[in-house]
Amino acid sequence: MKSIKIIYWVTTGIICLFSLGAIQMNSQMAIDGANHLQIPRYLALEASIGQLIGLVLLIVPAIPIRFKEWGYVGFGIMYITALIGHIAVGDPLVPFGIMAIVFFALLLTSYICLHKLQAEKK
Repeated sequence: MKSIKIIYWVTTGIICLFSLGAIQMNSQMAIDGANHLQIPRYLALEASIGQLIGLVLLIVPAIPIRFKEWGYVGFGIMYITALIGHIAVGDPLVPFGIMAIVFFALLLTSYICLHKLQAEKK
């Protein structure tokens, strides 16, 4: 039980720390990244705002599990879309594609641990 809780908080913390970068959605680096992936500016802003909402959903313990699950769905779609986007513009798989795969694996680990912790409570 304790090891599952540690794994849950470490993986969730890594995901949320990475998502905290969405605060810089108006920086030149974010704009250049969206242009590189040929993503319209409004969609890049929407993804950044979604990341910040997902961050709150995952990190706050008082939020019901149903809302947390939607946060996981949103992050999963974002990581899969990032992988497809980098492949589509011809970026090398290492480091761009691998990063999306690693974060998707962290997301799955966090999700599985969350449900194991919920099963322990019942």
